[in-house]
Amino acid sequence: MTHFVLVAGARLGAWAWDETAAELRAAGHDVHPLTLSGLAEKQGVLAGQQTHVQDIVGEVERLGLRDVVLVGHSYAGVPVGQAAERIGDRLRRVVFVDANVPVDGETFLSGWPSDPVREAIAAGGGFWPRATAAYYADQDLTDEQIARIVAGSTPHPGATLTEPAVLTRPLSELPATYVKCLLDGDEPRPVVAELLESERWERVDMDTGHWPMFSQPRELARVLHESAAKG
Repeated sequence: MTHFVLVAGARLGAWAWDETAAELRAAGHDVHPLTLSGLAEKQGVLAGQQTHVQDIVGEVERLGLRDVVLVGHSYAGVPVGQAAERIGDRLRRVVFVDANVPVDGETFLSGWPSDPVREAIAAGGGFWPRATAAYYADQDLTDEQIARIVAGSTPHPGATLTEPAVLTRPLSELPATYVKCLLDGDEPRPVVAELLESERWERVDMDTGHWPMFSQPRELARVLHESAAKG
């Protein structure tokens, strides 16, 4: 049995995986959607990035999981990538779903104009405010799905976006799948493109937007199932 630990991106909690998790369970997998500190039912905590890394490592260790597939969507790719190397031989595979990846010494905001985000965090008392419905337009989401995301979102702890990642070995050494959602751009960021040159990494494309757990939950579950089978 494969054990999945699913971590959604900024502003989201474990609830975002409800439909995909149900599909994976129906296929016989053990599935653990995880809410990171400061989000959803854990909102209000001024968590840092390493808090989120430890959230993930701690969940794997608390449950005594082995043969683990760690799945990180969007922002969550940064702490998931760090956690993947820290759980050692418990890891089966790491899957990045249209995600950022950690780069040692760099932050989530590195490599793109971040002043508006930093200003929003400062104005939000240390939290990145929730996005409006317009933020989710043109990403293969119905009005109902967008309304659900907006209603369920919570402000995101700003320090998780501004603190640097810490890696002890090249991310290219991990067995990994990168899921590229094509409506969010045809090509991944250069750092991901370089990682995809590793023989241990594979790319899978999905013809949908940045939030496939809402727009194509069954197809995403199939991708995760097939990725786990590759070990």
